[in-house]
Amino acid sequence: MKEATHIVRKVHISEKASLISEKLNQYVFRVDPAANKIEIKKAVEQLFKKRVLSVRTMQYAGKKKRERRADFGRRAHWKKAIVSLAPGDKIDIA
Repeated sequence: MKEATHIVRKVHISEKASLISEKLNQYVFRVDPAANKIEIKKAVEQLFKKRVLSVRTMQYAGKKKRERRADFGRRAHWKKAIVSLAPGDKIDIA
């Protein structure tokens, strides 16, 4: 297994992510695209010392972007994980 810091890359902050963290005690992370749910669960538990109940993941394709005149490039593909914590556990994002 990779190191926990390589699996969980950063906290994904958006309006929807802050809403579900307040109401449903779920947190959103950008994770390594090759990581599976078990690795993500262990990494979050190791990094934040909290108990994880479930993990949901989504793959996102990188958007096409124009470079120079007619060339097209692509942003990197990425993976998002929504992690549900046990009741009473909280992660201080700020």
